[in-house]
Amino acid sequence: MIERFLKQTGFTSEEDYKRNLKFIVPENFNFAYDVVDAWAEEQPEKQALLWTNEQGEELRFTFKDLKEQTDQAASYYQSLGIERGDMVMLILKRHYQWWLSMLALHKLGAVAIPATHMLTKHDIVYRNERAGVKAILCVNDEYVTTQVKAAMAESPTVKVLVAVNSLAETNKAVPEGFHDWNKEWKQAPRFERPSFVNNNDDTMLMYFTSGTSGEPKMVAHDFLYALGHLTTGVFWHNLHENSVHLTVADTGWGKAVWGKLYGQWFAGATVFVYDHEKFTAEKILRQIEKYRITSFCAPPTIYRFMIHEDFNNYDLSSLQYCTTAGEALEPAVFERFYQLTGIKMMEGFGQTETTMTLGTFPWMAPKPGSMGKPNPQYDILLLKNNGAKCEDGEKGEICIRVGKEKPLGLFKCYYRDEDKTEEVWHDGLYHTGDMAWRDADGYYWFVGRIDDVIKSSGYRIGPFEVESALMTHPAVMECAITGVPDPIRGMVVKATVVLSKEWQGKESEELIKELQNHVKHETAPYKYPRIIEFVNELPKTISGKIRRVEIRQKDNQE
Repeated sequence: MIERFLKQTGFTSEEDYKRNLKFIVPENFNFAYDVVDAWAEEQPEKQALLWTNEQGEELRFTFKDLKEQTDQAASYYQSLGIERGDMVMLILKRHYQWWLSMLALHKLGAVAIPATHMLTKHDIVYRNERAGVKAILCVNDEYVTTQVKAAMAESPTVKVLVAVNSLAETNKAVPEGFHDWNKEWKQAPRFERPSFVNNNDDTMLMYFTSGTSGEPKMVAHDFLYALGHLTTGVFWHNLHENSVHLTVADTGWGKAVWGKLYGQWFAGATVFVYDHEKFTAEKILRQIEKYRITSFCAPPTIYRFMIHEDFNNYDLSSLQYCTTAGEALEPAVFERFYQLTGIKMMEGFGQTETTMTLGTFPWMAPKPGSMGKPNPQYDILLLKNNGAKCEDGEKGEICIRVGKEKPLGLFKCYYRDEDKTEEVWHDGLYHTGDMAWRDADGYYWFVGRIDDVIKSSGYRIGPFEVESALMTHPAVMECAITGVPDPIRGMVVKATVVLSKEWQGKESEELIKELQNHVKHETAPYKYPRIIEFVNELPKTISGKIRRVEIRQKDNQE
C-alpha cells in the first residue's frame, strides 16, 4: 500500500530517512477511498479492526467489511441530508460506529468534528455556534443526550441528531428528537459515490483545542492530513501487515486519529479497540495478554500506572514495540518499563495542529525523556525570542518553516479566526508555542509551553475554561489556573482563588469540595482543580494581567 504514496518505502538509518522520505501526493486524495477501499480490493479478508468491550463482546472487521459498512453508513447520512462540506460532530466514545462514521463522512466530503463525551451544554452550544454544526452523532447515554438536547434551543444550525446504542443495548430506546442509528442505518439505499467528493485542500477534520485565553480554537485539517500520518503509523509505530496495534485514547481527542485510524491502516495493521469506561492498568494489560497485542502506544501517565502492576501475573510475550507521546516521559518510568518488558519506549511529539513532528524512530537509539529528532516531513527550527536559531543546549521555541507549499500534515488554519492563525503562523513560520532544547546528538528535550496550557493525564486543559467555570460560583472574586507537577498525571490543575467579600474567612475543606464540584458541573469534569489555594490577592503585571508564571515558580520552589 505505502508504495503508492512514498518514493522509497524502507529506511535503514536516520540519514537515509532524512534524505529519501518523499511523498507521492495524489490529486483529490481521500483516505476512505484510496486506502481503506483499496485494501478491500487487494486483500478483502485481511483483518482491519478488532473491537471488544468490558462485557467481553467482540466484533472483527475485515477491510471488505469496512468498505461495505462505511458505504452503508455514508448512504444513511446522505439520507439525513448530510453532504459535502457539512459540519458533523461525533461524540461516540470508543463505540465501533466512530470508525464507520469517520470513514463515511470522508466518503461524502463532510467535515468530521470528534468531541469528548464529557462536554456540557455550554461546551456543545459553543462548538455548534462556532463551527456551524449541522449534525450531531452521539452515544445514547443519558448524560450525553441530555446535554445535547439542552443545547438545541441555542443551536439553530443543528438540523440532525443521531443516537447510537452500545452493542450491549442495541434495542435501547433513543430520546425524542434523535434518529436511532441501530434501527435506521441498514435501511438506507445502496450507496453511490458522489460525482465529486473533495479537493486536497478541502477541510476534512476539525478539532477544538484549548488555549490559555479565550475559548477553544478550531483546528482545521485538509484531506492530506491523513496522508501526513503515514509516517506516524508506518515508521514511528513501526507497524506492518501483521501488527495488532493498541493506542490508548478516547475518540474525542486528536490522539485517536494518530493511533487508531490513519497511519495504522496505511501499514495494513489491525487496529485493536477496547471500549471501556474507566481506565485501570490491569484491564489494559489483560487485553494485551488476551488479544496478543504486538504494538502499544499510550501517554506516560498510562505507563506510570502499568509499572506498579505485578508483571509476573501477565503474559506479555506478544508485545514487540511501544511508543509514547502527549507529555514528557520521566527516565525512571522508561527504565522501569524496560526492566519489566525488555522493550525500550520510543517517544514522539506533535500537536493537534500537526502530525508527528519529532520522534524516536526504529533506526535510532532512544534517549529516555527525549522526544527524538525532527521528522523530515517538517523543516524544524529551534528559535529564541529574537528569532535567532538556538545553539545546542539553548532553550527555544519549536517552529516549522512553511515554504510555498504547506507541509503535509500541518493544519490549514484556526477556522473562522484569522487573527489567532496569524498569531502562530507568520513570516514563513508556524510557531508551536512549545519550548525545547537540542543536545549535541540532535535529540530534542521538552521544556514546556510558552503559554499556560496544562497537560494532565494526556488531556490539554486551557486555564481560561476552568477559570470561567470557577468564576460563576458566588464565592470566587478572581482566580488563576495553573499546572502543578504530579508523579502520576504529569500535571494536575491548581486553582489560586481570591474569595469575594461575603465569603472571606470561610475557607474550609467543605468550600474546596464545593468549588471542585461546581467546576465539574460547569465544564467537562476532567478539568476540575485538584488543588485549591486561597489567597488575598493574585500576582499581576503593571497592566493588570495575572502572572501565572509567578504562581508556578512559587509552587515549584515549595
